[in-house]
Amino acid sequence: MKQFEFRLNISEQQYLNYYRGSVSQIIVRSTTGATIQFPASLLTKFVTSSGVQGHFLLTCDDAFKGSNVRRVD
Repeated sequence: MKQFEFRLNISEQQYLNYYRGSVSQIIVRSTTGATIQFPASLLTKFVTSSGVQGHFLLTCDDAFKGSNVRRVD
C-alpha cells in the first residue's frame, strides 16, 4: 500500500470548478516532493463553506488504484 501526505488550501470559489465538474482531478505535491493526482470527488466530505483546507493522507494500492483520502490532525 502506498501513502502520500499533502496539504491543501482550496478556496470555496476554486472548489466550485471541481464541484461543477469542469475540473475532475486534483494535482498536488506531497510532503516528500512527489506529484500526485487523484479524483476531486475524494475531497467532497471535506468541503466546508470556506473550501478545503488541511493536512491529508492519500492511500492507494501498489497499482495506484482504490484511492482513499483522510484528514490528518
